[in-house]
Amino acid sequence: MRKLFRFFKNYKKEMWVAPTFKLFETVTDIFIPMIVANMIDIGVKNNDVKYIAIFGGIVILLNIVGIVSAILCQRYAAKASAGIGYELRKGLYEHINTFSHAELDKFGTATLNNRITHDVQIIRNGVASFIRQVMRSPFMLIGALIMAMTIDLKLSLIFLVVTPLIVGAVLVILKLSEPLFDRTQKNLDRVSEISRENLQGTRVIRAFNKQDYEEKRFQVASMRLRKSSSKVTNISALLTPITSTIINFAVIAVIWFGGVQVNIGSLTQGQTIAFVNYLVQIGTALVTLANMVVRFIKVLNCAKRVNEVFDTQPSVQETNSEHLELEKQKGTPKIEFQNVSFSYSNSSKPAVKNLSLKIMPGETIGIIGGTGSGKSSVVNLIPRFYDASEGKVFVDGVDVKNYSFHDLRSKIGIVPQKAVLFKGSLRENLRWRKQNASAEELNKAVKISQSEEFVNELSGKYDFKVQAGGKNFSGGQRQRLTIARALVGDPEILILDDSASALDFATDAALRKAIKQDIDSTIILVSQRANTVKNSDKIVVLENGNVVGIGKHNDLIASCPVYKEIYDSQTK
Repeated sequence: MRKLFRFFKNYKKEMWVAPTFKLFETVTDIFIPMIVANMIDIGVKNNDVKYIAIFGGIVILLNIVGIVSAILCQRYAAKASAGIGYELRKGLYEHINTFSHAELDKFGTATLNNRITHDVQIIRNGVASFIRQVMRSPFMLIGALIMAMTIDLKLSLIFLVVTPLIVGAVLVILKLSEPLFDRTQKNLDRVSEISRENLQGTRVIRAFNKQDYEEKRFQVASMRLRKSSSKVTNISALLTPITSTIINFAVIAVIWFGGVQVNIGSLTQGQTIAFVNYLVQIGTALVTLANMVVRFIKVLNCAKRVNEVFDTQPSVQETNSEHLELEKQKGTPKIEFQNVSFSYSNSSKPAVKNLSLKIMPGETIGIIGGTGSGKSSVVNLIPRFYDASEGKVFVDGVDVKNYSFHDLRSKIGIVPQKAVLFKGSLRENLRWRKQNASAEELNKAVKISQSEEFVNELSGKYDFKVQAGGKNFSGGQRQRLTIARALVGDPEILILDDSASALDFATDAALRKAIKQDIDSTIILVSQRANTVKNSDKIVVLENGNVVGIGKHNDLIASCPVYKEIYDSQTK
């Protein structure tokens, strides 16, 4: 938890002011039983109405002070906890955005989503509870104990028996519940993961009639979450009845022995009532402290999960954040791979092995190969989504590691395999690369991407509202719009990573023709379709991460069996 204190610095005032007001409330609560005792022993005993009225007014005044103090404490505690939650969520989101693909693959979307929402909310609630109770419970415990001892020192020895029993109960419950909190959080991550999968893949599930199977899978995960949650809740719930039972027996003992003291005249009735009130206050303070400890264990567990994200450093580090001025020399390759090898962190087998390739400015390069051959892995090394395990990647003659992320990625327009659009207007989606793109630039990109026909039919055209994920477009429309988004701003390098898989052959051909005629970018076409890459200036053929052929279509037909097999299987 100490590692997260840096997010508290802007709310130091609130974290001091709130407990101070809570201290005022606690002081009023401590003095009221003694005043009531005097009202009984003096006012009621002597039938002194004036005395009762005066001290009754004091009790009312103290109650008003306590209520106002409690409200102000709540206000400042809420402000501090909400602000800390905001700072923590913001910092966590910013840190996650520094992750490379490797770290995102490691954690997974579901657990990151839970940590940035559920775990941060638990920490925020814990901070609010701590601010409100950090002064009240300990001060109430000490103050009530001192006041009880001033009434009768011998009778207060009952506390020496009560306190160890309550502390022992708290320690046992903490020991039993602590490991269950971690298990519950992991089960929650699993439920979130399955829910997300099912909601995103609902069409596939229905197409294969797998509703019953997925329901059972979800029920199994939900049942595990239910069992772990129920178990930890049941164990934690034992705390209040156990401590209340101990306190009730203590109250009975006080009334019993206090009654004896009253009979012999060493203790008054008012003092006995005050002693019982202080005993209840002490018991309440102990129970509150115990609940705080249980809640704090849960907060620590969530803080551990949040710190795990903060402690994870991106494997792809930005080594230069300054703008790099380039003097482009004639004959310098636009992109160059020098003996590049790459392996994913969870795999012992290289995804790319000893790739050496030069791509000149304005060239169109096709990359083809079977599933898992390393096509996407190659192009992901150019914008530094991953870093090469061995060898170097150059853009304009400069090692990609010497660029800032902004400079490097602003040169590149990339269309990933999965077409993703974001909630908002179509204009906002198309302007992701260039926020001030003109209407002419949007029209040009839409026309080249073969989206013009259906975009013109949209209500409001560029003001048309896109649903989250682009669900109100077909698969082919989403792909064409993501291509248009990449084209806005005229990128120097255009990477199409199997981004025409949902297009028919005629649209695919028209798209490639328009790209070749209307833009001057260096183009990389990643595809499993031979017809998509056959007219490229150079075709790179991959198999199991190895380059098995580089050349033009006709040359590869004659010299590369892998390429010939792919081409023949698709055309004959």
